[in-house]
Amino acid sequence: MNSSSGTGSESGKVTREPLPPAPGYGRSSVADVLTSSAAVLGVPGFENTLNLPAAKRVCVVMVDGLGWSLLKQRGGHAPFLRSFVPSARVLTAAFPTTTASSLASLGTGRPPGEHGMVGYDVLDPDQDKVVNMLGNWDAGVDPERWQPCPTVLEQAAEHIPVASVSLPRFADSAMTRAALRGGEFIGATGVHARVAAAAQALAAAPRMLMYLYWNELDKAGHKHGSQSQQWGFQLEELDSALKLLASRLPADTLLLLTADHGMVDIAPEHRHDFSADPSLIAGVRHTAGEPRMVHLYLEPGAGEQVRQNLMDAWGRAYGNKIWIATREEAVNAGYFGPVVSPSVLPRIGDVLVMAREPIALYDLRRMKSASLEVVGQHGSLTRAEREVPLLQLAAPATKRNPGAQSGGRKK
Repeated sequence: MNSSSGTGSESGKVTREPLPPAPGYGRSSVADVLTSSAAVLGVPGFENTLNLPAAKRVCVVMVDGLGWSLLKQRGGHAPFLRSFVPSARVLTAAFPTTTASSLASLGTGRPPGEHGMVGYDVLDPDQDKVVNMLGNWDAGVDPERWQPCPTVLEQAAEHIPVASVSLPRFADSAMTRAALRGGEFIGATGVHARVAAAAQALAAAPRMLMYLYWNELDKAGHKHGSQSQQWGFQLEELDSALKLLASRLPADTLLLLTADHGMVDIAPEHRHDFSADPSLIAGVRHTAGEPRMVHLYLEPGAGEQVRQNLMDAWGRAYGNKIWIATREEAVNAGYFGPVVSPSVLPRIGDVLVMAREPIALYDLRRMKSASLEVVGQHGSLTRAEREVPLLQLAAPATKRNPGAQSGGRKK
């Protein structure tokens, strides 16, 4: 694709910005964290892609919204975590860089093209309606049919103790059933309650794979922004809690921290209602996704010229503030992984619009006006959104695991 300033070319088409690189699925992505952890613990069929050290217990802390750039920028609020930054690895989130996609990739070890969670909300082709993939699942969508891939947790539970420590309301949520099913669920509401529950469960098991979820940082970022005092306070709480957890771990335990996406703060004047411009919804039957990664689904029978006209209209409206890609271009670029299942393909928009600059794009015909108040946002492929840390906060004093389990990830 040609670089663009948002102006027209001699053919009348608007040139477009070159697409950023795809996530490192199978090499250095959030999808490789639980699979590598399972391999360390000797669960057959998994590969230690991330070359994690040998351990008898592994606890993976998933911090919602802690991007790599934010950890570096605001590390003054987290002296314990900051001490691990020099030895950290940088992973890539799944695409889109949103909780539903990345948690499903973490939970299954597979890219979105296989697990099917391709956005915050997406088109359900069977119902011809947009359905939510996070907290408001549609009654007509069965989580385990929508996402049929076996999870790492349920496969590991056949061989070793497995536990998830999270907020009680997530125990039987549709998201848990879709992407994080398997093993024992331990509900704990407060920060310190989760730390105590995790430490107790790990101490009671000679071997264990544990998933520990942390959502306070993301909530503060959405409401107040990632540069706010409130976000900094939540980072301080996270830092002190994980320092305490690390001190309470039994020997031979590996404590990892990663995240599902980063975050970009959007000023009020850069939150746009694109549905107010008829040219940006011409021929569009449904819109979905998130304000920084919009799925546009065309009317049935709309030809290639309709799609090209739509993309040109977006290029004229937003120029180099966005990336634009067709479904085929995004799939071929590997954004959803090397393979996209036939059932997943129609869930992806005919046109994808991704924010390059700090802007957010809303369809206020279907979204509540209160959504315009969200400050911290994510979904696109800027480095601030796609790069997440992998920190080893505690590790056994043993040699690094030299080999991977044979056979690769389970299929």
